[in-house]
Amino acid sequence: MTTTQDTPATTTREIGASRPRKEDRHLVTGRTTWVDNMTLPGMLHLAILRSPMAHAKITAIDVSPALQAPGVVAAYSGRDFAETQGDLPCAWPVTPDMVNPGAPSLAVDQVNFAGDAVAVVVGRTRAEAVDALEEIEVDYEPLAPVLDLEAARAEGADLVHDSAGTNSCFTWTLDSAEAGSGGSVDDAARDAEVTLTRRFVQQRLSPGFMEPRSVVVQPAEDAVTMWSSTQIPHILRTMLGLTLGIPEHKVRIIAPDVGGGFGGKITITPEEVIATLVARRLARPVKYTETRSESLAAAHHGRGQIQDLTITATRAGEITGLDVHLLADMGAYLRLLTPGVPVLGAFMFPGIYRIPAYRFTCEGVFTTKVPTDAYRGAGRPEATFGIERMMDELAAELDMDPMELRRKNWITHDQFPFTTVAGLTYDSGNYEAATERALELAGWEELKAEQARRRESKDPVQIGLGISTFTEMCGLAPSRVLGSLDFGAGGWESASVRVLPTGKVEVVTGISPHGQGHVTGFSQIVADRLGVPFEDVEIIHGDTQSSPKGLDTYGSRSLTVGGVAVVNAVDKVIAKARQVAAHLMEANEDDLEYAEGAFTVAGAPGTSVAFGDIAFAVFAAHNLPDGMEPTLNSEATYDPANFSFPHGTHLCAVEVDTETGFVGIRTYACVDDIGTPINPMLIEGQVHGGLAQGIGQALFEEAVYDDDGNLVTGTFVDYTLPSASDLPSFATDRTVTPSTDNPLGVKGVGEAGTIASTPAVVNAVVDALRPFGVNDITMPCTPERVWRAIHAQSTGSEGEV
Repeated sequence: MTTTQDTPATTTREIGASRPRKEDRHLVTGRTTWVDNMTLPGMLHLAILRSPMAHAKITAIDVSPALQAPGVVAAYSGRDFAETQGDLPCAWPVTPDMVNPGAPSLAVDQVNFAGDAVAVVVGRTRAEAVDALEEIEVDYEPLAPVLDLEAARAEGADLVHDSAGTNSCFTWTLDSAEAGSGGSVDDAARDAEVTLTRRFVQQRLSPGFMEPRSVVVQPAEDAVTMWSSTQIPHILRTMLGLTLGIPEHKVRIIAPDVGGGFGGKITITPEEVIATLVARRLARPVKYTETRSESLAAAHHGRGQIQDLTITATRAGEITGLDVHLLADMGAYLRLLTPGVPVLGAFMFPGIYRIPAYRFTCEGVFTTKVPTDAYRGAGRPEATFGIERMMDELAAELDMDPMELRRKNWITHDQFPFTTVAGLTYDSGNYEAATERALELAGWEELKAEQARRRESKDPVQIGLGISTFTEMCGLAPSRVLGSLDFGAGGWESASVRVLPTGKVEVVTGISPHGQGHVTGFSQIVADRLGVPFEDVEIIHGDTQSSPKGLDTYGSRSLTVGGVAVVNAVDKVIAKARQVAAHLMEANEDDLEYAEGAFTVAGAPGTSVAFGDIAFAVFAAHNLPDGMEPTLNSEATYDPANFSFPHGTHLCAVEVDTETGFVGIRTYACVDDIGTPINPMLIEGQVHGGLAQGIGQALFEEAVYDDDGNLVTGTFVDYTLPSASDLPSFATDRTVTPSTDNPLGVKGVGEAGTIASTPAVVNAVVDALRPFGVNDITMPCTPERVWRAIHAQSTGSEGEV
């Protein structure tokens, strides 16, 4: 990584140190500010009546009986707000002809998924409001549920939205031959020596954040203040104002302590709009907090795809083409990023491989299920799963070692920067180094030997070995690229640095944390670059009044975009301080060196002026350079020139009990390359959490609907999250290949574990079962599904379950 003249070289560098998190003290001592903990004077409580039917006309609704219930202040149906509620925003119209039927926060005439909000009761207490829901009378005229993606596209299919005239939302394509980034998939198919086609299913998942969504709204004349458990306070302010016609400068959003998000708090939620409408109608503060069952049934889901992939290759194992067709489940409505999530995957299906021809087609389809949107990884886990499963399937077809096949096709370290067939330019990477370290960490050769012994002895507990060599695009920037994809916002981020008279530093960031450790990481960056104590840095965030400019947190952008904005603002502070130091020391600015929080004159080390002294001198303003304003405060807005591309190799060994179908993870080793590490402790936390979620998709989690469109996994009894006892001790390490596209050399880590782990685990399970003729198991690979896959072969069924 190239360093600049103004980068301090402190004796003890903060960057790279495993500092405990600043944020944790108030968390572990119970001094948190969760939204549901808040109480305002005169505050009322909301309870929302939700549709028990997946698809129905609302023929009649009467909320007046609820008004007679104890403690009830008001009750409203969608018809009470039909003229004022607007539609929830979708910020990513991926094609000009994309169908968006609109998404009311409170249903007016029709419900389109089980859990759709139809009425709201306002009570003096939450319990009274909830009890009164039973008094509301609703008559429904049932409509046929629309649940199957392929059936929904058929001619004459029942429609989710009659007004749309179709269940098709959009068709988006990327063809390397047309784009000029590669050859023709059709030519590759014609000339192929080997052609392999597979279908994979990405099941629906719940983000499963620890803190349920909660919102408090305080109205004040023509303004509103909202406290929300959200990832996106700045975007929420803009979109809420546009949706309800409130001037943006009259909207203040505060995201206090937020207990996880994983993409699940990235939308403008119906509940935020409903709470605002009610608060303004009554001129009283109101609170709404969802139950866990409401969260599972009404908060958006992630994933939800059918993937049809065709890969072509030579007999020697050289990939010649990749053709991808997706059916993506939109659910009943479009939320903020719904149509864009599967489209993001278009750029990642080629993965780390030199694929000469590529075609991607995605069809978005409406169903009568809860809407989908971003979930940790957002399109990239789905793509990585697809290509990494295909690599193992191709290796089996060619009777080739799966790692050898990958080595034959991946981009080598001396080929960077590399422009892929999808049109992205990867700036740096070293897949060879990460892989060699991962193989060593896992004891791969020993595992292969044990696998061979168990197969030979027909041991009922078989070992399977799975590989995932991946990369991902992080940062969701630059803005021009997002504009070319019709995204409704930019990809920049803002930061400002305020220097107090005593040399203490306040950093205002547009990034909004929800558990990642931003306060600690940003403090380390500032302390390291500015040469001030770590304890002297305060990070301010999550309030659109104190932090008025920003684009918030998602897509592993916090460090790669927000962190670099902080660096750029700090550099401006140093540049201003250099002017003052030169004036005070009667030296030329070019002769000054800055290190360890002090300026010295080159060749005269005994002469120095400390940053704190400069801060006070600027505050006093008694002796400043002519024309200089008495402030060191600086602001920067950073718009990256490129995405960042972390990568890694994840290896998984599972033990599969062929008599019961039980899968246990015996070994999980991963080596990630995320560029320059800021805080290894934070990195480990991000990787471990990501692994748990990726493994959850592979083995445990699925949002399941019955034939009537009812969610049958509506509690954590039925929706199975992995616990600590379900997971192994992870063996992790890093290689460091700094990004060449930003001054920190960072690449992002928040989603790496989730993206890489799912295919590694599923590849391992399928590998264990290949001797039984099994070549796929639909996720999650539960004991029942594994057992059925094994026994399907003995009855002559297909090898996919």
